[in-house]
Amino acid sequence: MKENKKRYYIYLPLAFAVVLIAGIMLGTRLVQISSNKENILSFRPNQYNKVTDIINYVENNYVDSVSKNKLNKNAIEGMLDDLDPHSSYITANEFDDVNDPLRGNFEGIGIQFRIENDSITVISPIQGGPSEKVGIQAGDRIVKINGKEFTGPDITNEEIISKLKGERGTEVNVSVYRRGVEELLEFSIVRDVIPTYSINVAYMVTDSIGYIKLSKFSATSHEEFLKAYKDLHEKGLEKLILDLRGNTGGYLKAAIDLADEFLKQNELIVYTEGHNRPKKDFYATTKGHYESKRLVILIDEGSASASEIIAGAVQDNDRGLIVGRRSFGKGLVQEQLTLMDGSAIRLTVARYHTPTGRSIQKPYDEGREEYFNDFYHRITNGELENPDSIQFADSLKYTTPAGKTVYGGGGIMPDVYVALESDPKYKYFNQLVNKGLIYKFAFAYTDKHREQLNRIDTVTGFIEKFRVSDQLFTQFVDFAKDKGVKPDQKGIDESKAKIKNLIKAFIARNIYDDKGFYPIYLETDKTFNKAMDILEKSFSSNIALATYKSSIKE
Repeated sequence: MKENKKRYYIYLPLAFAVVLIAGIMLGTRLVQISSNKENILSFRPNQYNKVTDIINYVENNYVDSVSKNKLNKNAIEGMLDDLDPHSSYITANEFDDVNDPLRGNFEGIGIQFRIENDSITVISPIQGGPSEKVGIQAGDRIVKINGKEFTGPDITNEEIISKLKGERGTEVNVSVYRRGVEELLEFSIVRDVIPTYSINVAYMVTDSIGYIKLSKFSATSHEEFLKAYKDLHEKGLEKLILDLRGNTGGYLKAAIDLADEFLKQNELIVYTEGHNRPKKDFYATTKGHYESKRLVILIDEGSASASEIIAGAVQDNDRGLIVGRRSFGKGLVQEQLTLMDGSAIRLTVARYHTPTGRSIQKPYDEGREEYFNDFYHRITNGELENPDSIQFADSLKYTTPAGKTVYGGGGIMPDVYVALESDPKYKYFNQLVNKGLIYKFAFAYTDKHREQLNRIDTVTGFIEKFRVSDQLFTQFVDFAKDKGVKPDQKGIDESKAKIKNLIKAFIARNIYDDKGFYPIYLETDKTFNKAMDILEKSFSSNIALATYKSSIKE
């Protein structure tokens, strides 16, 4: 008996060791399975990691010193570059900057700023934010941050943001120059959560037509839309213009939720499918608030991804009209995978298809550079001036339930095409816009007359009372001449109304933000005015409305 007990004690440590090793191996396997969508673990038993070996060899043996982090970054980016144009690597330092716009908030001091005349100029403090609470005003110049001077030609947006953003509850001290005040003003600002908005503006253009400008699809986009819709509905909304021009996309879920507002129950919104992702259909529910009233969606070459999902769902279900120019053509779905060091990759895991079955992803077999230079090809082939230059293959032709022909293979083609204005008579105007001179002149005017302008306390009052006089216009022409744009009398005569309108719109933006800018700017916007023309006409049905495009020749 004693001998058996002795033998038991001899083997007991060995048994514990076996159990411990088995537990570690099982635990590692469970972590790998449960964390598959959140973390990529570097530990892979029985798997030779060639990339790691090469990086270590280079780091230990290369003739000059190298950064291992940089080697890893380059290796990952090289791997993803060879897949598709939208799979990407996000470093730990870039993570918040890349993801904050989609989360719907960030932590900071709450200002909109611009580097103007080598100084940080506050365009406007965010309403209710920490900067507004301590007394920061539009037009203030931040000249010092935590005692360090931030002026001169070398300051950058990235450096400023890194100093002003920070964890909620932390403090930042700024020194501010304010026009009319001799000494610098000192402010201590406690950082807080700052909301970022997807909707630039929502307002009633007429008694029955509403306009909503959506700039991205973030976590708060659907909630923002419902709030805007409720407000417009109470003011008599019967017809809606949803402006998705320049909207590069965002969360797939946000696009699906928004599309659900326009479509009836069980109408297909979109479906996704990939080699490792089974087909998944997304249908409209009973929750839609705007399922039957008139709808026009504006798109252009800057509308991509989630914007194209909305446009495709509305177009393929014959729900409304798409107006503008051919969209970007991004039909790939990315999934973000967070790595253990705080960095991440966004990997393309599926393609999405519109309800008729279209994949609107444009080709990318000639590399990323050619892919993202597609806009310049559209200029050179004349597409932006005439839709007839766009060639679609018959194999990419699809038909909607109402019999309308739509195409895949390269963006959403609008029902009503509105050409880009590129007539030689606009050369003078285009020079002014490309150099940003209209904005700069409007900013300088606002800065000099801010006290006077602030006496007009509403956007409506500003629109009615403020005029860009001929004298002010002459001052602008002289300003542009000093900045290198020679007066061209023919060009001035052709574009005088547009220039005056833009000066007024930019002044309004400096005082009232986007809610002041868009109602003025859109007065001379060709695509917006085409949408207004469509909605102001009477049609017996959406199908009849769709046939309107056959009479359009821009």
